[in-house]
Amino acid sequence: MGSSKVLNNYGSFDVTFKYGKGSVLTDVNNKKYVDFLSGIAVNCLGHGYKPLVNAIKKQAARQIHICNYFMSDTGTAYADELLAVTGFDGVFFGNSGAEANEAAIKLARKYGQLNGGSKRKTIVTLERSFHGRTLATLTATGQEVFHPECFGPYQSEFKTIRANNYDDLKTAFDGTTAALMMECIQGEGGVILLDPEWAQAAAKAAHEAGAIVIADEVQTGMGRTGVLLASDELGINADVVTLAKAIAGGVPMGACLYRGKADVFKAGDHQSTFGGNPLACAAARVVLKTLTSPGFLDNVKKNGEYIRSTVKSWNMKCVTDVRGKGLMTGIQVNCDPVDIEKKCLAKGLLFSTAGKDTLRLVPPLNISKKEIDLGLSVLKSVLVYY
Repeated sequence: MGSSKVLNNYGSFDVTFKYGKGSVLTDVNNKKYVDFLSGIAVNCLGHGYKPLVNAIKKQAARQIHICNYFMSDTGTAYADELLAVTGFDGVFFGNSGAEANEAAIKLARKYGQLNGGSKRKTIVTLERSFHGRTLATLTATGQEVFHPECFGPYQSEFKTIRANNYDDLKTAFDGTTAALMMECIQGEGGVILLDPEWAQAAAKAAHEAGAIVIADEVQTGMGRTGVLLASDELGINADVVTLAKAIAGGVPMGACLYRGKADVFKAGDHQSTFGGNPLACAAARVVLKTLTSPGFLDNVKKNGEYIRSTVKSWNMKCVTDVRGKGLMTGIQVNCDPVDIEKKCLAKGLLFSTAGKDTLRLVPPLNISKKEIDLGLSVLKSVLVYY
């Protein structure tokens, strides 16, 4: 079903989709699948969400792209709305999470130069983190599996510390530190939650050393954990927040939010041809309006707790832990998670693996209870044999 002309950098499964509605996808053979993956936390409003579709159609008819030497009315409107609800002072728009994190890294390096000179270059990240596929964001990623020799040499002035480890904080930061960069939940690392007290202590130590704090919310941001920004709930007082994935409901987009002392970018420092184009911003406005509507995020929390409590209630021998926040759930298993993934796929359920031993469930934020139960029934029918 796939194409031999498309480079298979993803190890893609032999399934080709043609249609989606709500949280259900249909392949070219008309087989249906419950979507607990949502394009890896991208399709936050599922498939075919009418307000999103209509906004994209309307915007495409009047303006898709405009050079960033000028302003788009849709883009400025969205920027104002996003900053108003997040409390940040400014935003740089890009096209992906890697671009958003790349912007944050450059911003941190400039901040360090302005507040400590050439010695303040180091960016501290966490073991088991994931920040992107560019050379800089790969270097920032705290997993050696993402550092093959063929892509080296990697950038210097990055170092990692262990999440939730207080001893590492004693020597993590000094006058050479430009920034602490951390995910609020380590998604690709295995859906690892940060202890709020430790995260706050880490942020405080970074600030006291004169560094800024960057929250990588490419996956956790825009409602995934049941709040608009997970960093706010974590209490780390981030100077910079990066967003992507869910921000525009499936249209490629990323954002780097900044405030206070992190406001150091000037014209020419960092640019993007397609960043913040009117089409993406039109989609993003619908996403933001939906996420901030009364009760929406409360329902995300409720459905997430329902999924985790249901899986725990099965008492499966192969399940060693169930963790997460909102509609971001990690199910740790003592067997091959990829084997489980493949068998669920064959039975009509989509999700991904994370880390070495974890199933990652990130369904659309507006998934229905009926769709949740249907997906969980497939998962249970597979796990019972392990």
